[in-house]
Amino acid sequence: MQVQEQIAIVTGGASGLGEATARALAAAGARVAVLDRQLDKAKAVAADIGGLALECDICDTTSVTAALDAIRAQWGGDARILMNVAGIGTAKRVIGRDGEPAPLEDFERVIRVNLVGSYNMTRLFAARCAKLPALEDGARGVILYTASVAAFDGQVGQQAYSASKGGLVGMTLPMARDLAQHGIRVCTVAPGLFATPLMQELPEPVQQSLAASIPFPSRLGKPSEFADLAVHIVHNDHLNGEVIRLDGALRMSPR
Repeated sequence: MQVQEQIAIVTGGASGLGEATARALAAAGARVAVLDRQLDKAKAVAADIGGLALECDICDTTSVTAALDAIRAQWGGDARILMNVAGIGTAKRVIGRDGEPAPLEDFERVIRVNLVGSYNMTRLFAARCAKLPALEDGARGVILYTASVAAFDGQVGQQAYSASKGGLVGMTLPMARDLAQHGIRVCTVAPGLFATPLMQELPEPVQQSLAASIPFPSRLGKPSEFADLAVHIVHNDHLNGEVIRLDGALRMSPR
């Protein structure tokens, strides 16, 4: 599917991988809605790319519906492209140093945002996308999920994060099969270690050590490399139901 003139939604589009994806889509000619809970940052990105900034909680149906309505009002139609990039991370051992079990609320929160939120965004987007006129080969839309290598190589303390990202990996094929009848493709990218704002908050020696663990190229991934793959998935109509690791052949150690 061509990106030019299509309406695209990027969740978590105010920073990091989401921001890079929003910018890449806009550069390819899409009209981009930048959804994020950090509205000020979303506005800054949207202003740069001529897009639309919307505050949105992907876990809240009312919030997502309001965002989709705002997109329709702004551009006179519904989006064909959904990039699910929003997510949170945490690391907590099951048994803490004090011998107490980890709070269940922490696990539930990560699952709710990363997995349930992505599903919520998908179901509400897909219901509208399925009603759009079909394009070449009956195509109507494309959905991307952002997993992580932690879905496969989760480290100590990453139970919640790995489970949430593993859920996205497991949901990819059945979602693609489910939405095939509507001409909507679904793929997932599982990035490794990337130079996101969160990563860049770590001390430089720590960043260098992490980069050295990547076989080749031995550097942190660039957000633009994630964005390039996301845009390619939209363009390549035969990519469907697939999970793609983007990690420089990295396999995470237990710690």
